[in-house]
Amino acid sequence: MARLARNVLPVFLLLAAGLLFVPRAASAVTVERVESPGGIVAWLVRDSMVPLVSIEFSFRGGAALDPAGKTGMAELTSSLLDEGAGDMDSQTFQRKLSDLAVSISFGAGMDTFRGSLKSLNHTRDEAADLLALALTKPRFDEDAVERIRQQVLAALTRQSTDPNKIAGQVWWKAVFPDHPYGLPSEGTVETIGAITVDDMRGLVSERFSRDQLIVGVVGDITPEELGPLLDRAFGGLPAKGKPFTLSEPKPQAAGQIFVVERDVPQSVVLFGHGGIRREDPDWYAAYTMNYILGGGGFASRLYDEVREKRGLAYSVYSYMTPLSVAGVYTGGVSTANARVGESIDVIRAEWARMSDEGVSEEELKDAKTYLTGSFPLRFTNTGSIARMLVGMQYNNLGIRHIEERNAFIEAVTLEDIRRVAKRLLKPEDLTVVIVGKPEGVKATAKAPRIGG
Repeated sequence: MARLARNVLPVFLLLAAGLLFVPRAASAVTVERVESPGGIVAWLVRDSMVPLVSIEFSFRGGAALDPAGKTGMAELTSSLLDEGAGDMDSQTFQRKLSDLAVSISFGAGMDTFRGSLKSLNHTRDEAADLLALALTKPRFDEDAVERIRQQVLAALTRQSTDPNKIAGQVWWKAVFPDHPYGLPSEGTVETIGAITVDDMRGLVSERFSRDQLIVGVVGDITPEELGPLLDRAFGGLPAKGKPFTLSEPKPQAAGQIFVVERDVPQSVVLFGHGGIRREDPDWYAAYTMNYILGGGGFASRLYDEVREKRGLAYSVYSYMTPLSVAGVYTGGVSTANARVGESIDVIRAEWARMSDEGVSEEELKDAKTYLTGSFPLRFTNTGSIARMLVGMQYNNLGIRHIEERNAFIEAVTLEDIRRVAKRLLKPEDLTVVIVGKPEGVKATAKAPRIGG
């Protein structure tokens, strides 16, 4: 959820201190497993170029665990954790962060509750103390809660007229009508208003625990120094949180077309169907296939057919979204109302062509060159590397994933692409949501009501 910019001074100082890294080869990145005296595990990439440390962390379990009628609770809570903690109210806590040139932030995704800390080395102990307070003793003062609540409600009101936001919410609700994945993680005006301070305190006490914690660290720090810092930041968390499970949903609305009428000159179209999860053995073949189909920007088939050859849209894309208990394969395009039907027909045809024919040797070679060659660009700053370390642990990719990842891409064959395309791409199953006044296409079902 967008919120007012804060901690400008600490962020500026961290950037000035050299937060950005020079891109490096994956083989030059060494990941170490560190276990603190208190048993907290983190994966560490050491870099002594600048005297700072960047910590990224996640707790398993995100907005999908928000209780019925109170969607947006995780997101609202994340916006309030640095609004005062311990004996410091919001202004005092924020002033302390600014004085120390420390940046702390939080956010909630569908499957995780995440946070980050960035600090210069000489203030990292005090920074860890502030993070510990935010995680274990957030204040949730009435004035801060209502101020942030009003910011969230204002943002939701603005989003209610955004065609892209509407299309996304309708698509997820149609495909997952009876599952938390179908609910808006940021909540609705009604649900945000129903969330209480006790609700948020319950989330903190039940879900912030060491057994659900994943930590990635990058910076000028040794394993021996990191161990005590981890205990300082996270040692006060309870050993175990409240157990939770999410049922595995089956995507619905296969082949359906939903239209949400809006008086706009250009329709927003979101399309997709079920996909695969990150642990699927076919992940790298599907990832490479998607680059060729619609994930490669100017180099993709969809871009070539929809924009270059026919001028139907400025951009068109596809992407895979792996979730903890489901996967989806989606894409989008924005086009003039008069050309919506034609655009969808072309997209379906390319979906079918990839399923029927696979790809050429040249397409596969070009995709591998880009996907492996661009990988080092992910190692440009401490935060992005630390987030990658968290993702590697969350997805059980192994501590050597950074150095092994490109080999998985290189191993993908033409036959792999053909097999995966046959398995995944079902043009007749595409669920299509259109926001606008489309021509050449009619709704086959009533768009679901968005709620939480």
